[in-house]
Amino acid sequence: MELLEAFGYISSLIIGISLGLIGGGGSILAVPVLAYLFSMGERIATAYSLFLVGASALVGGIQQHYKGHVDWKTAIIFGLPSVIGVIIIRHYVVPALPDTLFYIQHFAFTRRMGMFGLFAILMIPAAFSMLQKKELNLEDKKLKPVDYNYPLIIAEGLIVGGITGIIGAGGGFLIIPALVIFANIKMKTAVGTSLIIIAFKSLLGFFLGDAMTMEIDWTFLGVILILSLAGIFMGSYLSNYINGERLKKGFGYFVFLMAGFVFYMEFFVKA
Repeated sequence: MELLEAFGYISSLIIGISLGLIGGGGSILAVPVLAYLFSMGERIATAYSLFLVGASALVGGIQQHYKGHVDWKTAIIFGLPSVIGVIIIRHYVVPALPDTLFYIQHFAFTRRMGMFGLFAILMIPAAFSMLQKKELNLEDKKLKPVDYNYPLIIAEGLIVGGITGIIGAGGGFLIIPALVIFANIKMKTAVGTSLIIIAFKSLLGFFLGDAMTMEIDWTFLGVILILSLAGIFMGSYLSNYINGERLKKGFGYFVFLMAGFVFYMEFFVKA
């Protein structure tokens, strides 16, 4: 086993620990770990990330369900368009993209640059969402029955699903504000519901998209998944002794650094 691969397996455990400690965000590191430590291409790295993100979110979503923090009606209404969006992108769009998207004079803008470049850009608002205090909150307001704006929900779901399909990350930083604003639900419920949405759109996108269009190394995926899930349970235990909010803030700064690293690797080192 090469040194980078060893770090990759250790990082998979750390991703799970971060998820268990701060309740989210750690899975955004799955793509960089797969791409740079396991030397995977953009299609396979984002595909495997979808599987890992979806499985991790499912574990978290089930935990939130038993705590009463999942609104299943809202999850279905918001989730269905997202599932459709990610399946379309993974099954039809990504396989059809050429290796080189276009040229700017002698500079070749590749599919890898497009996918990982968008991923790096979207890591920035994800980092901001970790640095913010939970102010997007309706706890002290009177919650009214939800009047679903279906055209807006469908459009938002398709867009978020499409983004998930391209970058291989869950997009919780986009889903949670949408649930609070459009569905008028409490923050804790929005977080739990978003995990269910992320789980189903990521897993269905993987199984109905990537698993039908490429060879999957199930042994490797199984090992990475076991390490991530073990990390989640370790992190959940450690959260009883560690200040999660302070750690989340530090992790947010780390995600900023990772965004810069991904951009540098793709547009300067590999260009």
